[in-house]
Amino acid sequence: MFTIEQIKAAHSKVRTGIDFPSYVKEMKSLGVLFYEHFVSDGHIQYHGSNNFILSADAKWAPVEVAERGNKENLKHSLLIHQQGQTDYLTFCRQSAEAGVEKWIVDMQRMTCTYYDKPGNEMLVEDIPTV
Repeated sequence: MFTIEQIKAAHSKVRTGIDFPSYVKEMKSLGVLFYEHFVSDGHIQYHGSNNFILSADAKWAPVEVAERGNKENLKHSLLIHQQGQTDYLTFCRQSAEAGVEKWIVDMQRMTCTYYDKPGNEMLVEDIPTV
């Protein structure tokens, strides 16, 4: 199975949203089926086959996630991030402001789904293949 060190090495290559499809491809090659990214503190749970779960610690002090999801703000933040105008931490902060509690990146479906605090889907995005 994959390790935190392998995941960190893959993540270190990501500078902006432009790099995301390559990152997903590498994560898939490591055996990651999907992962859950929690916006409030940046911790992530990586899921592999046979119910394998690997948890990564929080990356920053907890931030408040808006109580109400704002899909339009999320779409704007995502668009400028994918264009390379913001870095990862800025995008995470903007996601919290837009009410995103977590996102799930599914390597099998090649989607990234954003969820608000009650667990409602805010946005489902197809991940382009590299």
